[in-house]
Amino acid sequence: MKTINQSLAKELEQMAKVDQAMRMNWIEKGTDWDAKIDNANQKRLKQIVNEYGWLTISLVGKEASHAAWLIAQHAPSLKFMEKCLDLMEQLPPGEVNPGNIAFLKDRVLMFNGKPQIYGTQFQGFGKDIKVYNIQDPEHVDERRASVGLETFAENEARLHKINRANKTK
Repeated sequence: MKTINQSLAKELEQMAKVDQAMRMNWIEKGTDWDAKIDNANQKRLKQIVNEYGWLTISLVGKEASHAAWLIAQHAPSLKFMEKCLDLMEQLPPGEVNPGNIAFLKDRVLMFNGKPQIYGTQFQGFGKDIKVYNIQDPEHVDERRASVGLETFAENEARLHKINRANKTK
């Protein structure tokens, strides 16, 4: 069994921390969106992925693997998102959180103008937030459960609660 790459794990976790801090400041305090963070994170993640492949749980641990997904999820390049999704989908079970794959798959589908599968993607902000089109919405909770996600209603309620914090955006 491989030893977890601690320095790489710490770097990924720090990148995700910066990503989330910028987004929370934007939501809660109305600060400016800093696209430089997403661009820098994508550039560095691309270098890491080119060297190591996808950042698996066995390579960097659960938290850092999740951090890598978060950075890919927020990457400015659809092509890069698609590459990351492809790498993640090729891994054996247990090497990546299946819920992360679901979120990234929905994001890629949305950016390609196609209905999402798991109902993870919303558009708009504040009182104007709404779910992006879902393929076969009657069975979305079954698909969500199959990858370990909460029900669609629970996710929607959580997102509406977060977005109520700043209704003017």
